[in-house]
Amino acid sequence: MTRTGPVPRLGRRASLAIFGIALAVRLAATALVGFSTLQFGDARAYLYAARTLAHEHRYPLTTDGLFFRPPGYPFFLAVATLGVPDRIALAKVANALLGSFAAVLLAAISARLFRRRPIALATGIVAALHPAFLLVATDVQSEPLFLVLFLLSGFLLLAASDRPSSGLALGAGAFLSLAALTRPTALCLALLLLAPLLDRRYPVRVRAHLAASALTGFLLTLAPWTLRNALVFHEFIPVNDAGGTAFYQGNSDWTIRFYRIGDRSEFRRWIDAMARDMEVKNGELERAGASPAEKSRAFTRMAISERRADPAGWARLLLRKAWDWLRPYPSRLFWPAWIVIGTGVYYTVLFLLALWGFFSAPRPGVRLFSLALLFLTMAVHVVIIVVWRYRIPYWDPVLILYGVFGAASLGGVARESR
Repeated sequence: MTRTGPVPRLGRRASLAIFGIALAVRLAATALVGFSTLQFGDARAYLYAARTLAHEHRYPLTTDGLFFRPPGYPFFLAVATLGVPDRIALAKVANALLGSFAAVLLAAISARLFRRRPIALATGIVAALHPAFLLVATDVQSEPLFLVLFLLSGFLLLAASDRPSSGLALGAGAFLSLAALTRPTALCLALLLLAPLLDRRYPVRVRAHLAASALTGFLLTLAPWTLRNALVFHEFIPVNDAGGTAFYQGNSDWTIRFYRIGDRSEFRRWIDAMARDMEVKNGELERAGASPAEKSRAFTRMAISERRADPAGWARLLLRKAWDWLRPYPSRLFWPAWIVIGTGVYYTVLFLLALWGFFSAPRPGVRLFSLALLFLTMAVHVVIIVVWRYRIPYWDPVLILYGVFGAASLGGVARESR
């Protein structure tokens, strides 16, 4: 990785402008949806966990019947709603504020990465108006919180590598751990905290110190919750116990049936039948005295057993899930044709611009880091379970950063950044 000049200052006014634009459109979008409505399927589980925290000062042993959700977002809800999680409007405003801060963070990352203030400002505005970011900020769901924690980790790791600074690296690891406590699939990104080892600008001793600091921050922040799980369940559970059920949902015979669904009503019958089947299996495991980790491993074994009967079919399933992750449009089962087409066009353009940005951007080390991030997050989800929404907080920040740079490069604005 090579420096390309001083980091430009965004400035207070520009940052506030980006934040204000982002907040205005998020509040407007939330008003259209409704400040008191709950449309997101997992919202009630998050609210239940937050209520238990606020009223009973403990985290529930299960939040969804089969497992307990990661604690990050319920803790945030309990604080953001001033101890009354049923204040849905307040929870939604808190998500809008998080999403607005994420837009400013992306602008700051762009400034540090590409060293061009106009590109950084454009990145912040695009992030403020990005439709997927607006969507996840209109309901009670964890993506806005995860996005802020994820971006803070990336910003601090980039800054730590440029200075270098063990304190910033420690913070990068800590924020990544908080992100993993919000969405456990982020655990795989702990590998990327070793990226400073590959930075040839500094002696090996300095690189090793940065990587060790980042890993220390990650482990120290994760340790209290993992210790809590060990004390409560008497077994090693880093974040939560949903890994096995997610693997089963993503690889069992139910998943094969999912790809044969033709319409929304058929999907509802499918999801109800799968939920009942998993409840029966979970009940059998509980009656046998299985612990949370044992139940998770049992569901994993069940899925593997079903797929071993048809290895070629499992390979086709993984390819199908990979396409579900990569496709530029959402599922036609849930969205009208005009949204599917419009979203497909928008993401196709964004993907192409990001691809051009990857080829034309400076700092090949950061480019390699970004590609590793894209690969790891896709691989983990394809192996476990793919929902198109899961891609948004992991991939869209990278697509926006390099997409805006790619558009600027095509327009000649980015020439000075090389």
